[in-house]
Amino acid sequence: MKPRQQRMLAVGLAAAGIAIAATLSFKAFEENMNMFIDVTDVVAGDYPQDRVFRIGGLVVTDSIKREEGSLNISFGVTDLRCELAVEYSGVLPDLFREGQGVVAFGMMSDNDVFVADKILAKHDENYMAPEVSDSLAKSESLAKHVGEKTAKLAEGSAECDVA
Repeated sequence: MKPRQQRMLAVGLAAAGIAIAATLSFKAFEENMNMFIDVTDVVAGDYPQDRVFRIGGLVVTDSIKREEGSLNISFGVTDLRCELAVEYSGVLPDLFREGQGVVAFGMMSDNDVFVADKILAKHDENYMAPEVSDSLAKSESLAKHVGEKTAKLAEGSAECDVA
């Protein structure tokens, strides 16, 4: 083999190696990506099927139900437009409570309940995850006070418009 052919072979193998590495890296990124979906979009059915994604919003007042003697809990999450039932099994963050912002990682079950693998709660009175804040800001005109709105959702008097 001539030196020029050896150089071309080396360049070709290096390019092929870089292309394979890039392809595998992008595939790994795609599989591990967690998309944030608004509660209203999930209620409307616009969410990735058979894939983990994130939802966020406020815990609905009087919606927390714990199973006696277990770590299973169910509660509602709202973006001030719609409410979604969430089930979780595990230890909740200390700051988890009604009317507070949460982000849940998980998937939708067959019975239209979001089954969470992980729950995150806001860590002080001023912070809220940017996605949750943006989602709530879209519907700020629907409620002047978060407590009033979540109380109405708990009573079933507010309607979810998923047009």
